[in-house]
Amino acid sequence: MTLVDRNNYHLFQPLSYQVATGALSAVEIAAPLRRVFRRDRNVRVLLGDVTGFDLARRTVALRPEADGVAPREEEYDTLVVAGGSSYSYFGHDEWRSVALEVKSLPSAMRVRGRILGAFEAAELEDDEEARAAWLTFVVVGAGPTGVEMAGQIGELARDTLPDDFRSIDPRSGRILLVEAADRVLPSFPPTLSRRAAHSLRQLGVEPLTGNTVVGIDASAVRMSRPDGGVETVPARTVIWAAGVTASPLAGLLAEASGAEADRAGRIAVEPDLTLPGHPEVLAIGDMVRVRDARTGEVEVLPGLAPVAMQEGRYAGRLVGDRLAGRATRPFHYRDKGLLATIGRARAVAQIARIPVSGFPAWILWLVVHLYYLIGFANRLVVLLRWAYNFFTRGRAARIVIEPREPGEPADR
Repeated sequence: MTLVDRNNYHLFQPLSYQVATGALSAVEIAAPLRRVFRRDRNVRVLLGDVTGFDLARRTVALRPEADGVAPREEEYDTLVVAGGSSYSYFGHDEWRSVALEVKSLPSAMRVRGRILGAFEAAELEDDEEARAAWLTFVVVGAGPTGVEMAGQIGELARDTLPDDFRSIDPRSGRILLVEAADRVLPSFPPTLSRRAAHSLRQLGVEPLTGNTVVGIDASAVRMSRPDGGVETVPARTVIWAAGVTASPLAGLLAEASGAEADRAGRIAVEPDLTLPGHPEVLAIGDMVRVRDARTGEVEVLPGLAPVAMQEGRYAGRLVGDRLAGRATRPFHYRDKGLLATIGRARAVAQIARIPVSGFPAWILWLVVHLYYLIGFANRLVVLLRWAYNFFTRGRAARIVIEPREPGEPADR
């Protein structure tokens, strides 16, 4: 068995936003792949980028990450592609360098540097308008990631930083959560959306629903309001959590197989998650749409971690059943509910159609995320870190060590 990845670590992505806000360190939510598989002698890990597929020859083209190592091809009997997704900027890729996302670990660490750097810049700024711009944080997209990110910034400004500065009061800053839909957490029941919005306001976050971002640059965000007007908000820190597009690997598979991709780049797979006409190729996660075995309709499943985990387990079971000569039933997603945390002892959840909010939902969120975090050491450290943060309202991972990106303006 060969595992190819461009990174040498597994990232528990649901907690990457906590790295971005100093609640956790990067090593606490990531595990080296070779450590994960050190006891599985039949698993080989290769560090590199997949650049193409030859389905007729059953090979994968690979560009190694290490300099000086020539590109190579890897043969396969069964291929499983799980490229995931990235955030979509809706045709405005020029926003990408200004509005950072927290889907990857390097980007989450850059966001941490930008957030903390904004408070530092405000401390140095004498001009009131310029200082206000540094203390304005805009989060675009009010899904679970956006809500959690905005809540964490609110807690950072309200609970952690007030005693650390002399010229500014971090609590005076603005945290804007911009959402084009008419409520935050649009995929949740309306009652939970209202409770989440209430909790966000308690943390100093301003939910701006019905607003669409129409422009972003290094100094301001322009939004189209529900009344049709356009508002310009001076802001030096923008975080993007709106919309996704499939991994480029979906496009490579579509090109190799002749399959069609939808507007988000997702390809359609059969009820057993195989590529049409290629039963030896499985594609899973955010990069696919799944054909329903009963209706024949192609469905877009929620872009949530439980979907990817269930598809991954199914793919492993399918391969095992084939080796054993057993039949496998079509994939069926089991919705186990929805979870989102807003802040300290604040969360919303829907379990078996039962809405839960407040402290019980927060405890449930903690238990679920600790359970799925890889590695006992990581679970223990994260549990201790969360306990420390809860009782002291502190955040130990607030050191900015990331160098400025090439070409990034020095005045950011």
